[in-house]
Amino acid sequence: MTHILAVNPNELNPKVADELKKQKLVEPTEWSKFVKTGHHKERLPDNPDWWYHKSAAILRSIAKLGPVGTEKLRTKYGGKKNRGHKPEHVYKASGSIIRKILQQLEKAELIKQTEKGVHKGRVLTPKGVSLMDKIAVQLAKSNHKESKQ
Repeated sequence: MTHILAVNPNELNPKVADELKKQKLVEPTEWSKFVKTGHHKERLPDNPDWWYHKSAAILRSIAKLGPVGTEKLRTKYGGKKNRGHKPEHVYKASGSIIRKILQQLEKAELIKQTEKGVHKGRVLTPKGVSLMDKIAVQLAKSNHKESKQ
């Protein structure tokens, strides 16, 4: 069985994003077409389906890092801001976007809140693992067929 993290994320995330969109597991909010994804960004996202791609990336991050919370994901998706001639500063990503995506993934029962020792946050549910694993296996099979030819 192929694991989620064994597959190239550049191939996995778009497929998971398509699946999330097709099954309507997450929906962009009405304000999502007007916002930047963080203080460090200069422009809005170019891709109209960016909400689904961000959701897929967050889902994979939870699989990799879990249990994980909003603050850790804000730090992960943050970046450096170009401040002209002044030195760059590192800023966190938008907490509202990440929080809304986490709430939608929780409502779709792909993730759940849990505590593991002193760490508390969200982890994948069996439904979330099966969704990601199914797509990872498809990708692994298609890559295996291409390598044989």
